[in-house]
Amino acid sequence: MASNILGKISKERTISAVIIVIAALASILPGGIILAVVLYVISIIGFLELTKACGVREGERQSALEIVGIAAITCYYPILYFVQNSSYGVMVILLAMIAMMSVYVFGFPKYHANQVMNAYFALIYAPVMLSFVFLTRQLEDGIYLVWMIFISSWISDTFAYLTGVMIGKHKLAPVLSPKKSIEGSVGGIVGAALFGALFGAYMDSTLGQEQYIVILTVVGGVGSIISQVGDLAASAIKRNHEIKDYGKLIPGHGGIMDRFDSVIFTAPITYFLITILMNGHG
Repeated sequence: MASNILGKISKERTISAVIIVIAALASILPGGIILAVVLYVISIIGFLELTKACGVREGERQSALEIVGIAAITCYYPILYFVQNSSYGVMVILLAMIAMMSVYVFGFPKYHANQVMNAYFALIYAPVMLSFVFLTRQLEDGIYLVWMIFISSWISDTFAYLTGVMIGKHKLAPVLSPKKSIEGSVGGIVGAALFGALFGAYMDSTLGQEQYIVILTVVGGVGSIISQVGDLAASAIKRNHEIKDYGKLIPGHGGIMDRFDSVIFTAPITYFLITILMNGHG
């Protein structure tokens, strides 16, 4: 009985993973409006998963704080795509904070200060940080560089798991994730850095350049460290709020926040590292 259940879960995870990869290819390769819309939808779902987990929502109805967050996301992504000016995006996020505080003040004492802070945290955590997938895709050679976000997270996770299974002995975070080991963590970093180097070599040979090997090696290694922090951070939030998964949208994985927890962290780091290192190299 148990083996049948595990087999079913494994099958669901595999099918879901394949669908996610196909969806990623179908949105990231063309980029532009398609990628912006996909990220907008994912951001809305991730935001609502977080607000529900953190107690912003009361009952099944969406709260006024969540509605403000959804409105902010709905303004933020079109600005990101059409205006392409980061200052306007920052303005939207700041106005969202003022709007949430207005809901808090004029509705007092309906909402607690913790709910306001959690709602704003959820807005930054999923929607804003995920938007760096789009911003990375918009960079020069972004059609290639954007994949470093996923190399730094999913490839790192695969190497960390394999290394941990083979030689893992020392616990990395025994309370949050008893199965993760220090050896596995190092394996993930090395694996992501190696893949980054190989991907950089491919880019250099394809584009006729000599700059990406070192840059993407650094991005892969640092991104792996950040992705592991993102994974553990999402687990910590679930432990604090005593939930198993953020949602049930993705069979075998849970919700958007369960599947993209590490990607959310690696996206902005990848963008800024590439921008800084490219400028330094130039």
